[in-house]
Amino acid sequence: MPKITDFEIHDVRFPTSLTGDGTDAMNTDCDYSSAYITLLTDTDLVGHGMTFTIGRGNDIVCSAIREVANRLVGKSTEDDLFADMGKTWDFMMSDPQLRWIGPEKGVIHIATGAVNNAVWDMYARARQKPLWKLVVDFTPEELVRSAAWRYISDAITKEEALEMLKKKEGTKKEREEKVRELGYPAYVTSAGWLGYSDEKVARLTKEAVAMGFNHFKMKVGADQANDIRRGKIIRSIIDDPQHLPPGVQPRDPNGEDLKGKNAGPTGSVLMIDANQVWDVKQAIDYVKGLEEIKPWFIEEPTAPDDILGHAAIRKALKPHGIGVATGEHAHNRMVFKQLLQADAIDVCQIDSCRLAGVSEVISVLLMSAKFGVPVCPHAGGVGLCEYVIHLSLIDYIAISGTMERNVLEYVDHLHEHFVTPCSINKRGRYNVPNKPTEGYSIEMFKSSIAEFEWPNGSYWAGRAKQVKA
Repeated sequence: MPKITDFEIHDVRFPTSLTGDGTDAMNTDCDYSSAYITLLTDTDLVGHGMTFTIGRGNDIVCSAIREVANRLVGKSTEDDLFADMGKTWDFMMSDPQLRWIGPEKGVIHIATGAVNNAVWDMYARARQKPLWKLVVDFTPEELVRSAAWRYISDAITKEEALEMLKKKEGTKKEREEKVRELGYPAYVTSAGWLGYSDEKVARLTKEAVAMGFNHFKMKVGADQANDIRRGKIIRSIIDDPQHLPPGVQPRDPNGEDLKGKNAGPTGSVLMIDANQVWDVKQAIDYVKGLEEIKPWFIEEPTAPDDILGHAAIRKALKPHGIGVATGEHAHNRMVFKQLLQADAIDVCQIDSCRLAGVSEVISVLLMSAKFGVPVCPHAGGVGLCEYVIHLSLIDYIAISGTMERNVLEYVDHLHEHFVTPCSINKRGRYNVPNKPTEGYSIEMFKSSIAEFEWPNGSYWAGRAKQVKA
């Protein structure tokens, strides 16, 4: 029976700041980075995990990962870990001295996410299933037992969750077959980065429409007039039937899947994202001024853990037909609990490694399903798209039972560094990960690590030599 014997940690950084990829009103200088861990055993079984940063500080996260992972060395994979993943999560969170520097937030929390994700990756590999398939094949009892439950019983109890899952159990097979055939709905952010020229925005938007996408997101918040201009450029393309792929007909803007999304004449939807730059009143006034570009929602309009601020913004924007989405920087399940209890969001945007791994994500999926709020995960950074397709499949097949109004973020950066990268089909939807050996789809090529590890990988060492020259 395998035991965890050691681990490897890598600080991997990609120079995306050179091209403006990932730029927004708050984050103007982004080097997409991975704090990456591989758990090793006394057999060939391994588990890969990571958390995402945008550059400096990645080394701090790697140091925290090392402290968290140390607690797993010597543990039996089957008896100590896989037998009860909820207890495993509790054990990982229970070192009192490490917990003190959270608790359950900040660097220590996202570091725990990397390690918990690695354990889940190892579990899926041990069962020869992609992660999503491992979890959707759980019984309702096993799925409930795998979640993180402390502090959320006032929003949902284990008994409520079990009853909810049992109602979906009999139809899981049909949903699995449907999503395998169609793919999971996606939206594209690649055209909307704040640092792109108008010409690049137009070109990338046309390319995205041609690929089958019909949900698009752009960054806002630096200059209102600039946002309106860029929004009109995107709208002029996505609302024009001539740009649709051959044979594709416009969707009904008033159809059940698009109702309330401010869809244009082709059925295309625009979303906007401020990345936390505003105070509450400032957010309300600014977004009202963008009403003419008809956004479905404003994402992260203010500080990510200002629950009442989000509720106030949502209430003020509702008469204007604009919703509120957040969650990318919601640092634990308790923030999501309060957002849901306060009616503060129209869309829940979990992040695969801002939360502390799959077990905590399951808790948020269960709460969102109970409150009837769709989950549209944040992705975009290195490895996040590879991660989140698994989470959306778990939500659709086993928990919420719906994907008709959901969309999962997709960005076309850096997938080439992963052994089993995510992919998009001709309908603008994620393909379902299908390889029995891919686990959580986060294994990075050793050659990519060797090239982009900070500071001595071949790319960064070469840059250092150039600077000295």
